[in-house]
Amino acid sequence: MTELARAHGVPVLAARIRGTPEDFFVEELPGFEPSGAGEHLLLTVEKRGMNTAFAAKRIAEWAGVAESAIGYAGIKDRHAVTRQAFSVWIPKKVAPAIDALQSDELQVLGHAWHSRKLPRGALAGNRFVLVLRGIEGEREAIEQRLQAISMRGVPNYFGEQRFGRGGGNVQQAVAMFAGRRARREERTMLLSAARSELFNRVLAARVDAGNWDAALDGEVWMLDGSRSVFGPEALTDELQARLAAFDIHPSGPLWGGGELRSSGAVREIELVAVHGDTASRLRDGLERAGLKQERRALRLRPRELAWRWLDVAALELAFALPPGCYATTVMRELGTITDAATPL
Repeated sequence: MTELARAHGVPVLAARIRGTPEDFFVEELPGFEPSGAGEHLLLTVEKRGMNTAFAAKRIAEWAGVAESAIGYAGIKDRHAVTRQAFSVWIPKKVAPAIDALQSDELQVLGHAWHSRKLPRGALAGNRFVLVLRGIEGEREAIEQRLQAISMRGVPNYFGEQRFGRGGGNVQQAVAMFAGRRARREERTMLLSAARSELFNRVLAARVDAGNWDAALDGEVWMLDGSRSVFGPEALTDELQARLAAFDIHPSGPLWGGGELRSSGAVREIELVAVHGDTASRLRDGLERAGLKQERRALRLRPRELAWRWLDVAALELAFALPPGCYATTVMRELGTITDAATPL
């Protein structure tokens, strides 16, 4: 990620984050209301220093069910304070006492019955409250950069979480495609890393060219807040107005089998960006794995971006992002952020 092009210019600050879990707060925004009936108990949980998998295991033990009976919409990191929903299948709706699940690290904030297991991706987004400490940089320049991010957005890169420490997941994906055996969960993770690497290459090329948020010949458009795409089609005044209003975004490929949907200048950029030995192996592996061509928005605009200075060297940021988008991609447009848990 440190080598990927920045859209807003040189860094304006250096800072630290996640010295404590409280400096990285994330809350899921629910995508639906519980039905109030059924055998799946929806738990809204706040966790401190606990990842999603560990919390799911603890909930399964509390309920006396297999871990496969637990559902959750998103995966949250351990080095944070996080609020998210879990579903647990409880036959005959005879649940143990909620108090037995409570601890200093895990608190149940609410519960309701629902008719189905909570599937991955069943959320409207995530809300973040982050604290940057030990800031070095001029306050005026930092606030100008935040204003620019609020107005223009940032490149919608996949964050380093997709690639593992040191980006090792990409090389592991290459090895898997060459024949190394991988467990089911590892295989899913490595396929995602391979796709993310190719998408980031395309997006970086467009950031370098200064057209990551502009309309080019052959553009495929993605509706804001949706996975729906349309095009390519000729640019009109109406499309230009929708682009300016953040109703639609240029998109890039999530690689798989089939033809690229883009055409013209966009298609040429995409093919050049995913050229080369490693990229070729990733493309071939994804196609042989049976994945199909999809698209992802190139542009990300944080919603309700706000900030306040806690002191001369501490800045609190608050914003919301759609599902599948990364707070780290927002922060890297500010500058160099040293993560006490995982370097950005």
